[in-house]
Amino acid sequence: MPAFDIEAVTRELRAAGCVFAEDEARLLVHTARSTAELAGLVARRVAGNPLEYVLGWAEFKGLRVGVRAGVFVPRRRSALLVDEALALARAAPPRTVVDLCCGSGALGLALISELADHPDPLPDLYAADIDPVAADCARRNLAGVGGRVFRGDLFDALPARLRGRVDIVLANTPYVPSESLAQMPPEARDHEPASALDGGPDGLALARRVAASASSWLAPGGGLLIEIGTAQIPAATVLLTANGFAARIARSAELGATVAIGLPATATSGP
Repeated sequence: MPAFDIEAVTRELRAAGCVFAEDEARLLVHTARSTAELAGLVARRVAGNPLEYVLGWAEFKGLRVGVRAGVFVPRRRSALLVDEALALARAAPPRTVVDLCCGSGALGLALISELADHPDPLPDLYAADIDPVAADCARRNLAGVGGRVFRGDLFDALPARLRGRVDIVLANTPYVPSESLAQMPPEARDHEPASALDGGPDGLALARRVAASASSWLAPGGGLLIEIGTAQIPAATVLLTANGFAARIARSAELGATVAIGLPATATSGP
C-alpha cells in the first residue's frame, strides 16, 4: 500500500468544513488503493458528497452497510428502532420480519445479525422500498442473511401470502415535514433522495398509511415500530390507537431517537 499523507488530507478536509476531518481522513486513506484514487475520494468529499457515499459504506450498529449515491444513509439514531424490535423478538421469537422503506436494508440486517446470537431459529426477513436504487442496494446487503427484497409501495410490494403472518414490522418512514426539508444539512438535502426524507405536511404521511394497513399484515400478537420525531409523539400515538393498536413510545436521549410502537390493543405493556 502506498504511503499517504494523512495530515495533508486532514488539512484539506478541515478547510472544506468537515467537522471530523481527522477521522474522515483516516477512513479515506484506508479505503484508497493509490494516490490517484485517494485524490478522487478527497475531491468528492470536499465537493460535499456524504462521506458514506464516498466510502461506499455506512457504519450501523457495528456493521458496514453498503450504500451508494441515491440511497438513504442509515442514521445512528435508528439503532433504537432495531433495539426495540430486538426486545419484541426476545419476548416472542418472530417467524417473519418486514423492513418497510428499507433503503439500504440496514435495519433488517442489524436485527437479523443480532438475533443470530440467540438460540431461536432466525426469522424470514422481507424488505421493501419504492426506489429501485435502494431496493437493489438492499438486495446486495441482505443476500448474506437470506433477506428477500421487493420494490414497491409499502405493503403492496410484499407477497400476498405474508398477509396476516408478519410478526414484526420495522418502518423507518420519512418523517421530516415538507417545509423543514430546506433546513436539513446540505449533505442530506442535496444528495439523498427526497422521497426518503419528505414525510408530508406534518412528517407522518407515510406513517399513517403504514399504520392503516399494518393490522391486516400482522400476525396475532405482532408489533409495528415506526421511527418518528419527538414533536410527533402526540400525533403518532393518535394514529396508532386510531388503527386499533395499543401505543407505546420509546425514547433515547443518547441517540436523540424516538420510536412509536404499536402492539395488540389487548396488550397492557410492552417488553
